[in-house]
Amino acid sequence: MTAANERLHGVPARTALPPGILARLVLWTVVGVNVLIVETVFLTAEPAKNAILGFGKWLGLHLALIMILQLILVARLPWLDRRIGMDRLTSWHRWTGFTLFWLVLLHPTFILLGYASEYNSTPLTEFNNLKGQMPVLLGMLAAGIVLVAAGLSVRAARRRLSYEAWHAVHVCLYVAVVFGLIHQLTEVSTFTSSAFARAYWWGLWAFALVSLVVGRMVMPLWRNARHQFRVAAVVPEADNVVSVHVTGRNLDKLPARAGQFMIWRFLGHGHWWEANPFSLSAAPDGRSLRLTAKAVGSGSARLRDIPVGTRVFAEGPYGAFTSLSRVRDSTLLIAGGVGITPIRALLEELTGPVVVLYRAHTTKDAVLLGELQNLARSRGAQLHVLTGRTGAGNPPNNPFEPQNLAAMVPDILDRDVYVCGPAAMTNAVLRSLRSLRVPSSQVHSERFSLAS
Repeated sequence: MTAANERLHGVPARTALPPGILARLVLWTVVGVNVLIVETVFLTAEPAKNAILGFGKWLGLHLALIMILQLILVARLPWLDRRIGMDRLTSWHRWTGFTLFWLVLLHPTFILLGYASEYNSTPLTEFNNLKGQMPVLLGMLAAGIVLVAAGLSVRAARRRLSYEAWHAVHVCLYVAVVFGLIHQLTEVSTFTSSAFARAYWWGLWAFALVSLVVGRMVMPLWRNARHQFRVAAVVPEADNVVSVHVTGRNLDKLPARAGQFMIWRFLGHGHWWEANPFSLSAAPDGRSLRLTAKAVGSGSARLRDIPVGTRVFAEGPYGAFTSLSRVRDSTLLIAGGVGITPIRALLEELTGPVVVLYRAHTTKDAVLLGELQNLARSRGAQLHVLTGRTGAGNPPNNPFEPQNLAAMVPDILDRDVYVCGPAAMTNAVLRSLRSLRVPSSQVHSERFSLAS
């Protein structure tokens, strides 16, 4: 397909460097440049009184940088989200959180040890001396909040927390950020050792905080005021599956694409803090949006009872699971269960040869199957519904084993592959794609989850 044809069908012309790889390259290059700047600031500042204290200050500089990176990863910057995806950004946020935890633990430890060594005292004595200074006290409070939040993030503890408690923990983390910012920018140390250092840190913090406020507050409020989302229809698709049609003003100006998801709140229907990420189950047409959900929790189970006309507060659209990521003209779409929803939307939008593999226990469990069959016929796509219990029979029913995938789609190496479904199925497919040596730039998957 030529670049002109791609623009005609609303698909951006593909470049030599896939958007996802370009975004990763830009993000980590920026991080690397900032690390070099931080090292330069440290090396050009006045030396600390001893090596232990100096190491503690070095850790503090990197602690501040990691905290800023944490904010940017969850700021939901559209350029990053559309190319990398919220699921990966959230995963990176989580892993950098482990680094943050250790830096929060080690930075004050070495500072106390450094002062204790300098004044021939004990760390406890220095703690008592320093806690009376307001900037230091705020830093201690920030560290305490981070350590408590990290402890509650351990999987065993997380399972015991209610959603409300989990939400409160993350609100407290924003308080810790504010305390940490005040601690850093009022502490007479390496952070303010020169005019350049002062300007650098103020600028970096300003960018992170403005990005967070705009991405998490201003943009959602502005879009909802502009579009005035409301429920237009509620359509049962199966006993435990329902589609909700949402309309609004100027939806043709909403930058939504097939394969993306939005975070939905139905006002007056459940608690205000209950938000659920549901994929668009039809390609946006500028007139309405559709989400299709299976009743797996209290929020999704109540969708069937939403009255027509209910106001909707929607955040997004989010996600990199779109045709923007394509690097090949041919596509393989693989879905399992209700993971068919973004796949169905993509099928509606994609051009070129398409094969769809839909995994379900039985054809009765195959949500939106009639729509898929009609779309496949109208677009000349191949649709295979893969049923039966995994591992059952002789030979075992394992449709996503490498040899079985290769048999169903012999030209799989020449296709972009989009995968969406339960975690176990998605992991199995990704393992098989690696085994078949499908280039990673052609593999697209997204595990939808909320970033805090």
